[in-house]
This record gives sequence, structure tokens and C-alpha cells, in this order.
Amino acid sequence: MSFKTDIEIAREAKKIAIQDVGAKLGIPSADLLPFGHDKAKVSERFIKGLANNKDGRLILVTAINPTPAGEGKTTTTVGLGDGLNKIGKKAAVCIREASLGPCFGMKGGAAGGGYAQVVPMEDMNLHFTGDFHAITSAHNLLAAMLDNHIYWGNELDIDIRRVAFRRVLDMNDRALREIVCNLGGVANGFPREAGFDITVASEVMAILCLATDLADLERRLGDIIVAYRRDRSPVFCRDIKADGAMTVLLQQAMQPNLVQTLENNPAFVHGGPFANIAHGCNSVVATTTALKLADYVVTEAGFGADLGAEKFLNIKCRKAGLRPDAVVIVATVRAMKMNGGVAKADLGQENVDAVKKGCPNLGRHIENIKQFGVPAIVAINHFVTDTDAEVQALKDFVSAQGSQAVLATHWANGSEGTVDLAQKVVALIDGNPSQYSPLYPAEMPLFEKIETIAKKIYRADEVLADSKIRDQLKQWEAQGYGDLPVCMAKTQYSFTTDPNRRGAPTGHSLPIREVRLSAGAGFVVVICGDVMTMPGLPRVPSAETIRINKNGLIDGLF
Repeated sequence: MSFKTDIEIAREAKKIAIQDVGAKLGIPSADLLPFGHDKAKVSERFIKGLANNKDGRLILVTAINPTPAGEGKTTTTVGLGDGLNKIGKKAAVCIREASLGPCFGMKGGAAGGGYAQVVPMEDMNLHFTGDFHAITSAHNLLAAMLDNHIYWGNELDIDIRRVAFRRVLDMNDRALREIVCNLGGVANGFPREAGFDITVASEVMAILCLATDLADLERRLGDIIVAYRRDRSPVFCRDIKADGAMTVLLQQAMQPNLVQTLENNPAFVHGGPFANIAHGCNSVVATTTALKLADYVVTEAGFGADLGAEKFLNIKCRKAGLRPDAVVIVATVRAMKMNGGVAKADLGQENVDAVKKGCPNLGRHIENIKQFGVPAIVAINHFVTDTDAEVQALKDFVSAQGSQAVLATHWANGSEGTVDLAQKVVALIDGNPSQYSPLYPAEMPLFEKIETIAKKIYRADEVLADSKIRDQLKQWEAQGYGDLPVCMAKTQYSFTTDPNRRGAPTGHSLPIREVRLSAGAGFVVVICGDVMTMPGLPRVPSAETIRINKNGLIDGLF
């Protein structure tokens, strides 16, 4: 049996003009800044005029820990949005923009799949409206101005051994993780160790995704700590006088992007921090704008619920004053079998026992979401190789957990495949009012916040951190940063820091390698185990098979 590729399906889409997509939400043409015929930015003026509108219902789509079998979180997000519109609800989708790193690396794009996609797929997975380039430029402008300040006399008395601001690039490039810069003699500055992170790990990316407007953006940019003096006092971005110019570079990027699903329903695609090394959610501006315009907003958070959903609920919702109404946890029969010990090559064969053996990973995520007081439902993203017995085994397990699992066939059938899921999500929201509450209070000490996540979400027995890390956290508390949430940087493949430990392990420890203060974004980044803030390319990168064919169309992008 052969299937069309995602890009082939996207290419056949019957798109409507972006002005007509905006009209579905009541956005006038004059308030859309078009990028071609099928994508546009929504004006800041229009967004400010929505302040008194009633908010719609917010639905978060998350997932089990990702496996090579594929889970389809973005696909389900798009499918559910289409399904809600199919049953007569006014719904919009909010997802993140794609990074070039995984597009040319291993993971692929981030626009959904099959008949549950956002289009234009090629644009979204490449340069789109230039937001990531603007973020990269703004970030590196600050880095350049910092080194320039040191070169021209260092008026702020910066200790060049304690420069805390790294450069960024939206590409997987392990060679840039650790570098020495300013080499080549007196004219080039003072040599020092430095490094690059991927743009999606940039504090500027996080700030753009958490800022409420341009004024808030500039204030947060000014709060970025770029270095320390010899007396350990911080030097801020505003001390370097870079915050104004950075805001200018980001002015257009701050406006959320409007596109459409394959079924011509509105989708906001804006911002894109990774969830394994950053906070993993699309922009607050996009989400809050959608909530003012639609009755139901379906958004996603990156990777599994232990990362993306935890950060959505502990960081984004806390900072933006959002109250999610329901959580959809995506699982697949294939992923359950992989968690149950089946090799990827054998996933096409029925194995009910392996499904049952792998279900505890899903059960752990269901338990974790319940700790936040938000009602949850499981979406079984259907694959053609799934058997009725395997699906039923998964449904029975979820039922035993006190939740409900619904089969969704949106990949093959579009909105027709999510009508049941959409109806049950609406019923869940109406029948189970959310009692959302973050996992820890703001006033809890930073190390206790880390321990709370480690023990309640990862089920670790202990957190391993040397005295240098603990002292650093205490120092930040003394400087007034103790009320910040923590953003865990950890492998997405496991509840532990070992990517090979699947299922729902217990009896493990959480080693902390480093902590970074993102004062502008408003959280402390906790780097655990061997996770990298600048990924590398795989042995055979996707870039090797991406090309323009003889018809001038892109092949190999997925």
C-alpha cells in the first residue's frame, strides 16, 4: 500500500486567500500584513483592540515520551482544530514555527502530517516570515555589542572570564558548541572562550514568546544578564545599550503569523523554543490573540508531557495568566509497543502483550497531568498497522487510569477522523471544570522547585548537584530571582536523563550539569545530564535528500 507524502498532500491543498482566513476570525484585511497570498502577520493595533473580548477555551495537546515510531502531536493538534470546526465550533490552532536545525537534521518539519497539516508547508519549514532570522540577528547584535564594549575600554569593568552570553545559529552544528573568539591580535579584541547555542535555545526566543507587547519585549530584553564584573555584580543588556536596537529588529517578528490548515481553518504559527532545552511553547501573543477571537483554541507543547506540558503549565500559564481547560495526551499503539520492548522493524506485527507492557509510560503522563488539576483525555493517533485488539488494549489501560482514550484517524481522514475526539473534548470541558494550579508556588526556593519537578514529574529519588550549583542558586535568590520558575533542559526520550530508559522508570537520580539565569525570559534554565543546547547533525542528515526537482518543486522535506 502506497501513500502520498506530506509534501505531496500539502502541494495539492486548495488554499484560500489569507484575507478570507482572517475573516473567519473577524480580522479585517487592513490589519493583516501579507507575506504572499497564503500567510500574514496580525497587526499589533488590532491585537490591542481585543483586550475586552471574552476568552475562549484553551486546550493543550501533549504526548508520551517520543519514540522513533512517531507520535504525531502536531498532527493531532491540527486534526483536533479541524475536528472542532467540523462539529460547528469556532476554533483556531496555535503551534510553533519550525527550526532549520531539525528540518535539515533528523526530526523533520513541524507542520503536521497526512491530511492534518498547516500550509504552506514548505514555507513554514524553511524561512517562513523571517522570525527566526530576526531573533538570531537580535541575539547576535547583543553579543557583538558586548564584545565591542570590552574592546573600546570596558567602561563597565566586565570580567571577560565571566561573559555569560553565548551566540546563536538556527542550525545543528556541534563544531560551534565551544569556541575561542577574538583571535588574531590586538585589532580583534581580547581572546576568550565562548560558544554557540541553537536559536531555539536563545533567551531572545524565549523572551519573544513570553512578552505581551513591544514595551514588555524591550523591558525583558533589557533584563538579560550578559556578563558579570569582578565583584560578581551582573551586567545587563540595557547597560550595553542594545535593548532598543534589538526591539527594532524584533518589531515585525513580534506580530503573530496567520496561516491555514488543509481545511482552510485559521492557524497561528509563532515562536519556536525547543522543549528539551527551552520552554517549548508558541508565543503568548499568538495564544492570547487566538483566545480573544475563537471559542476553542488548540495549542501544543513540545516533546512529551514531562517537558513541554510541564513547562506550559508551570511557566507559560503562570507568566501569562492562562487557565487551560483540558489536556489531550497523544499516544500511538506503535509507541506503546516500542516502550514494551519491540524493535522498530517489528512494529507492524500484532503484539497485544507489548502494548500492555509499554502502557505505563502513558500512565505516568496521565498521573502527572492530573497533578495540575486539568482534566485529561488520551488521543490514540491511528496507524494503518494498528489492530483492533491492540487499540482495545490501549483503551482498556487508559480506562483503568480513570481517563478515556479516543481513536483518531485524522492523518488519513482529516477532520472526519477527529469528530469523535472533538465531541469528547468539548464534553470533557463542559463536564469537568478545570482546577488548574501550578505544581509549585513562586516563593519556593529554586533548588526545591527543581526537586519538586524531579520527584513529582520524573519520579527521581534525588537531585545530584554539587556545591557550586547550589551556591549559584542561592546567590540568585539573594539577588531577587528566587521567585522565578525553573526550565528543565533534559533528554526528551525518557523520564530519566538516560535517553535509552523507556517506560516509567523509578529509582533513578537527576544529575544537574549547569544552571543558567534567563532574567529577561523570567526563568532559571537547569541543564541535566548530557543534553546539548547546540545539537549536532546525525550520521545521515535529512539535508542529503532535500533538493529542488526538475519542476522547480522541493523534494525531501517532511
